[in-house]
Amino acid sequence: MFGNAMAPIALAFAVLDLTGSARDLGLVVGARSLTNVVFLLFGGVVADRLPRQLVMVVSSVLAAATQAVVAVLVLTGSATVPLLITVAAINGLVSAFAFPAAAAVIAQTVPEDIRKQANALSRLGLNAAMIIGASVGGILVAAINSGWVIAIDAATFAVGAAFFALVRVPAVRAAGSKRRSTLHELRVGWTEFASRTWLWVVVLGFCFLNAALSGALGVLGPVVADAEFGRRAWGLIIAAETLGMVVGAVIAMRMQVRRLLLFGVVSMAVGVLMPVALAVTPLVLVLIPAAFVVGLGFEQFGIAWETSMQEHVPADKLARVYSYDALGSWIAIPIGQVAAGPAADAFGVGPTLIAAAGIILLSVVGMLCSRDVRTLEHRPVASGPLVAPEPVSVHSA
Repeated sequence: MFGNAMAPIALAFAVLDLTGSARDLGLVVGARSLTNVVFLLFGGVVADRLPRQLVMVVSSVLAAATQAVVAVLVLTGSATVPLLITVAAINGLVSAFAFPAAAAVIAQTVPEDIRKQANALSRLGLNAAMIIGASVGGILVAAINSGWVIAIDAATFAVGAAFFALVRVPAVRAAGSKRRSTLHELRVGWTEFASRTWLWVVVLGFCFLNAALSGALGVLGPVVADAEFGRRAWGLIIAAETLGMVVGAVIAMRMQVRRLLLFGVVSMAVGVLMPVALAVTPLVLVLIPAAFVVGLGFEQFGIAWETSMQEHVPADKLARVYSYDALGSWIAIPIGQVAAGPAADAFGVGPTLIAAAGIILLSVVGMLCSRDVRTLEHRPVASGPLVAPEPVSVHSA
């Protein structure tokens, strides 16, 4: 995560240095997001079939290779938009296999009664690394070639692969369970996903929310930074958001909230602050505290969501349900990223950012309209076995 905090900053400004076009930047980041969501379901099946630490090792090695290729292209002056789109698409495919495995592995390592604290502690460490990465990334991008920053990201994936190789977790499948076809595995995952109204309602809301956020902050944010206050400051703003996540994780570890998911969804309303600030008052002194509050709120949702998933979904199907979650939540991200540039050209950067803020707010309100979202209760006491047996038959949801 240290490297990943630097890479988007470096890639964004590498594309802007190459063409100066928000449209081209949207195409590059959108290509990665597109292949990521296309292969997420298969990534979930693989993560429930194979040892999850093995999936994480292989995906980290491949991610290191793809980022190294991008670094070489940028450093040698060989980068073109089509080449960057191609490598970004491969990187997104690799990430599709890593995410479900990484998301599900915590449920295998700690008892259910302390899982909320474990999620908070894990995210605390990751976000602390991201604070340093975003700060260093913004400084390095302003001082040296963006290619070197992407090369550092490639190296961190290689180091991560070595650490993942040391992880030992038990198999999630019941002993002697029969291996089913990929289609059957996907149907089981879909049944688990669709049978929980709170789950698919939140995923649907985040489909719109993430599209708006990714276009506003991932594409238009760097454009505003280049025009108003510089790249180094943009790195500090991103770091402030991550610092808010760290503080949010500390708060979440100490809080006892019975309706944890409700609290998390309400906290997402702070997502409007960054797009509005970028549109109305693009000042560093305004954006840094706004980013901090955004990170604080986002972390409440992140911990609430992971804990709710791990509490209410059987462990042996968790990676597949995570993949459906990610597919639905991220499927519109490429649309938001690709559309941000043309929308800004047509309507202006400010109005496009305000429209994104409106979509974020409406998404939160839509999720809160569900009674299941409002009433789902956090249950900190373990209530069942870690591994559930595979059902004999599956009925369509």
